[in-house]
Amino acid sequence: MNVLTVLTLILFILMVAIGGKKGARSFAVLFLNFIILFASIVFMTNPDANPLVITFFACTLIAAATLFIINEWSSKSITAFVSTMITISLLLLFISFMTSQTMIQGFGEEEIEELGAFSLLIGLDFTQIAASVIVMSTIGAIADTAISIASPMQELQRQHRETSIKRLFLFGMKIGRDILGTNANTLFFAFFGGQLALLIWFKDLSYSLGDMVNAKVFANEMITIFCAGIGVALIIPITAILTALHLVRDDRKKKTRNQ
Repeated sequence: MNVLTVLTLILFILMVAIGGKKGARSFAVLFLNFIILFASIVFMTNPDANPLVITFFACTLIAAATLFIINEWSSKSITAFVSTMITISLLLLFISFMTSQTMIQGFGEEEIEELGAFSLLIGLDFTQIAASVIVMSTIGAIADTAISIASPMQELQRQHRETSIKRLFLFGMKIGRDILGTNANTLFFAFFGGQLALLIWFKDLSYSLGDMVNAKVFANEMITIFCAGIGVALIIPITAILTALHLVRDDRKKKTRNQ
């Protein structure tokens, strides 16, 4: 039994012990999302495929698995899913424009020596692939923020049936502001923690601060962090307004049926 197997078993035991059935579903979704990501990568290697279209469908499946399998089929899951897909669509368009303007696609000059023995004529659009990587890096945080806002909004509406759309929206925005600060820091340290070796490499290369900031590899990571933060910020008002509209209208329909 290797270390990877042991860590997997420990994670499974802890998730089931703490989360119960939902923890077990969350563990299964981890592997399902891995399969979706792996399949999307395989499809992206086809020169005739559009990476952005593949990314959109992959994000749709990941969001559906994360929200509907873990949280089951409910009004909060539906509104969180719709909000997530709207945000991903907007973010995909924005990131596609940003990657084409900033020219961060492809490889940096620091990687030329390692790639010198390989052919770069593989017929893939690295601009679209760079956009796909950034979007897939944000889908988890966006879906998590959406359900974190929709769930307490639904609970407030259950406790106070006469709550207006405006009050529900403001309640969702208040929750979102609390989530925004922690999620932004989480994304920042997650990306920088993963790229710590890159910073050490820059130090060994005796890069100045200007050289480091203008390096394509560093700029790519920074743009990924900023775009992820934009996605997390954008999902908050979208989820708040959609959830408020859905909950109030659904409650009115139920009252009309009962009369």
